[in-house]
Amino acid sequence: MRPIALIGPALRAVVSSSGRHFAKSCPHVWGLRYHPKKVGNSLDVAYRRRTHDMRLVTFTRFRFLTILALSMLALTPEAFAVDTATRATGFKLANGMDVVVIPDHRSPVVTHMVWYRVGSADEVRGKSGIAHFLEHLMFKSTDKIPVGEFSKIVSRLGGQDNAFTGHDTTAYFQHVAKDRLGKMMEMEADRMVNLRLDEKEVLTERNVILEERRSRIDNNPSALLDEQMNAALYLNDPYGTPVIGWYHEMQQLSRQDALTFYKHYYAPNNAILIVSGDVTPDEVKTLAEQTYGKIPTNPDVTTVRHRPSEPPPIAARRLELKDPRAGNYSMQRYYLTPSYVTAKPGEAEALDLLMKIAGSGTTSRIYKKLVVESKLATSAGGDYSGSSLDSGTISLYAVAADGVPLPKVEAAIDDVIADVVKNGVTEAELARAKRSYLADYIYESDNQATLARRYGWNLAIGRTVADVEGWPAAISKVTADDVKKVAGEYFNLKASVTGYLIPDQSGVAQAEDVPPPSANSELR
Repeated sequence: MRPIALIGPALRAVVSSSGRHFAKSCPHVWGLRYHPKKVGNSLDVAYRRRTHDMRLVTFTRFRFLTILALSMLALTPEAFAVDTATRATGFKLANGMDVVVIPDHRSPVVTHMVWYRVGSADEVRGKSGIAHFLEHLMFKSTDKIPVGEFSKIVSRLGGQDNAFTGHDTTAYFQHVAKDRLGKMMEMEADRMVNLRLDEKEVLTERNVILEERRSRIDNNPSALLDEQMNAALYLNDPYGTPVIGWYHEMQQLSRQDALTFYKHYYAPNNAILIVSGDVTPDEVKTLAEQTYGKIPTNPDVTTVRHRPSEPPPIAARRLELKDPRAGNYSMQRYYLTPSYVTAKPGEAEALDLLMKIAGSGTTSRIYKKLVVESKLATSAGGDYSGSSLDSGTISLYAVAADGVPLPKVEAAIDDVIADVVKNGVTEAELARAKRSYLADYIYESDNQATLARRYGWNLAIGRTVADVEGWPAAISKVTADDVKKVAGEYFNLKASVTGYLIPDQSGVAQAEDVPPPSANSELR
């Protein structure tokens, strides 16, 4: 499906400084375009009625959540975490398909998602973009569904559907009335094993993804810089290849490439079904067994992922992109870190809190230092992205104020980082960061689609329901010493790439303008 954006680590921070846990943890995702709900020239009547009912529920819910979130400020993070976990039920079908059900009976709607444990990082070298290309082609046809009819059927039933592709996963979802859930399962199970691809349709869709790349990447200087920085950051890991693919390789993708990838990865024993909304586990199990359960286990599907690992970092990397289309002088930096999957116990949570304090929003140390106090930048911040199967990243960014050279901006960011590494964070900062994260968690838990994504994303990278529901408690256990330790460990310039975006030749940083090694770099 046509993406609305390709969101890189630093770009995510620019777009949203709220630090929302799910949104910022999904690096490089393509997709998420919603369809209008129409039948002919009018909105589906049932859908309008449900929407009206949900608006009434939403107002009451908003008041409740506001009161709840404010009341949380009076609690310790530890006490707050006790009652915040959503209780989901998980089970496995006989064919190996994992199922998670998240009941929410406040309105008669459901979110139905199928996640495949495969993404762009699983592509054969030289076939970049095939995971995302197949995602598009999954909306073509089966023996039961004519070309282009999948989304139209969902729409006629008053629902919404879409899909997205990341480095580690591909997901398909529908948001429908409860009584349409069985039909969604039937359709999704059908295309899991019965995809039909016409050569002409494949070539047409290939032109679509090539145009996506031109419009979203090649015509966007910030996206180009992000792409080049990732390629420099990852020396061996496939995360250095863009999810959408390299243009010259995308041009060569074929029908057979798509079918080969499909047969290697799309099967119930490599998939996760997530259903959130007005359902019970027993209802979902019955429907799932009647649809997905009829598909046999595929012993030939690839379920074990073998990823090349990164070599030990020995040198910081720097690059600059000069582009007349760039509107402002800006800088970004990415550091390699562990992810929630690869980190030692407590490390990922500490990294989340570190970047909440250092880089998230107008109260962060970076923003206050660069924007409020020194006036060196018009915007600045950073975040931690840890929801990956392999490594995670810390990202920093700043947009220079008029007339301020980028090396001076970079030096100011380095000063903030050096102070965190040397002195750590205060207990007050840590408590505020925990409360902020946990309040975000409460608000996000009120949205059934967000809940489905929260569980789906984590399970797709090998985490468990218990990991998801234990996150508030894990965040609450992090100490100031834990935060200081991960700052000293992972603010490592040798494991980083720094990029400058230069609007024109007059702002190019000369060699003599590059700042000397900062205090934190001298620690390595």
